[in-house]
Amino acid sequence: MKLSSKLSIFDTFKTKDELTGEAQRQRAILVRLATESSPSLRTRTAISQKIAEENGIAWKNIYSGIFHDLDEVFLPLGIAEEAGRLPLKRGPKALQEVGIPYYRLTQSGLLVALSVKEISDKEQILTRFFSMSKSDQEFQDTILKLIEMAPRFVFSLFEKYVRAYCEGKLETLLPFNLANLKNIHDESFVIHNEILEGFTKLSKLEKEKVLNFVQVLS
Repeated sequence: MKLSSKLSIFDTFKTKDELTGEAQRQRAILVRLATESSPSLRTRTAISQKIAEENGIAWKNIYSGIFHDLDEVFLPLGIAEEAGRLPLKRGPKALQEVGIPYYRLTQSGLLVALSVKEISDKEQILTRFFSMSKSDQEFQDTILKLIEMAPRFVFSLFEKYVRAYCEGKLETLLPFNLANLKNIHDESFVIHNEILEGFTKLSKLEKEKVLNFVQVLS
C-alpha cells in the first residue's frame, strides 16, 4: 500500500489536541458521502463546493485536497468507490463522453462513517451497514439492542474500532464481528464489563444507590 493511502480522520497536531486540516477534510468528505442522496452532490466538485461553503472559503482552494483524499486514500483503501458517471453537456468532447464520476461509501466506508461525531443520523447508516454485513444475526441483534439502551456506548465502540485500524492495530476493517472487536484490547471494555458484572449482583436497593450516584456524575 502506498504511504499516501492513510486514513487520517483521527490525526491531531503534535503540539495540541486538535484535528489536523487533513483529518477535518476527510471527515467532511465522509459526511457528504454518507448523507447526500443525489449523485450530482457526490462528485469531487460538488463535495469541494459544499465543504468550502460551510467553511467560508473558495472551493478551488480545497479541490486538490478533495481529489487527493478520494483518489489516493478513500478509493485505494476501499472506503469509497465510484458509483457511476454523470453526463456533461459542456466542456471538452472527450470529457463529455466519459462523464464526471460520483462516489459512494462502501461497506467499510459506512463503518468508518459510524465512527465520526460529525454525522448525526447514525442509526440509518448502521441499518445500511448491516444490510451489507455478513456478521451473524445474534451479533447484529445485540448491537441493535445496545443502541436502544446506550447509543453513546455503541458508537464509542465504532470509534475505538476504526481508530485502531487507523493506528495500524487492525489490518482490515471487515469483517466487523465480536472476534475483531476483542482484538482492540481497549481497557474501557474491561471497565464496562466489570461494572456490568458487579451491577447485576447488587440488591435492588444497592442498584438504586449506584444508579443515583452515576446519574449525579453524568
